[in-house]
Amino acid sequence: MSWCVYLTHPEVRIDPDVPVPEWGLSELGRERATKAVRQPFARDVRQVVSSDERKAIETAQVFAGHLRVFHRVYNFLHENDRSATGFLPPAEFETTADAFFANPGESVRGWERAIDAQNRVVNGIRSVLRQIPDDHPVLFVGHGAVGTLLMCHLMGEPITRQRDQKRGGSWYRFEKRWLMDQMGRHLAWTEL
Repeated sequence: MSWCVYLTHPEVRIDPDVPVPEWGLSELGRERATKAVRQPFARDVRQVVSSDERKAIETAQVFAGHLRVFHRVYNFLHENDRSATGFLPPAEFETTADAFFANPGESVRGWERAIDAQNRVVNGIRSVLRQIPDDHPVLFVGHGAVGTLLMCHLMGEPITRQRDQKRGGSWYRFEKRWLMDQMGRHLAWTEL
């Protein structure tokens, strides 16, 4: 089997009047995504897969266009569902996100439960990988919270925010077979 990279979208244009899934990349985010195609992993990627949120699609399109590879979009790779609260000011968002990770079996303020988001993303990525040849390295472009939930699963650890990225536009590499076994692995985010 081959390997995968999970990459989070970089900076976005925040607009409280626009639903969060419709936010696109900011100028800085687009610049960082463009530079990311020079990462060591990029030259070997054979498939690009993203969530259907605009910021993830825009990031994925930079890679797919540069690498001239197929880009697939899947709804189930979206960020944890936070539509119950919509936009939250930064300090309030961070407090709510802390509670989301600290209480994975509970819905915090109507948000999707962390355990449900983790199961959705892990099972979704497994499903995608069944459709892709084993020798094709895959770039998954998604979001920070669900990327952290995936990382916790791959490491065989409980859900924790201690594994969260420090900044959007970070990535980690994992082996496809790690999704199939229960052995913990050590992973860490790398900023673009």
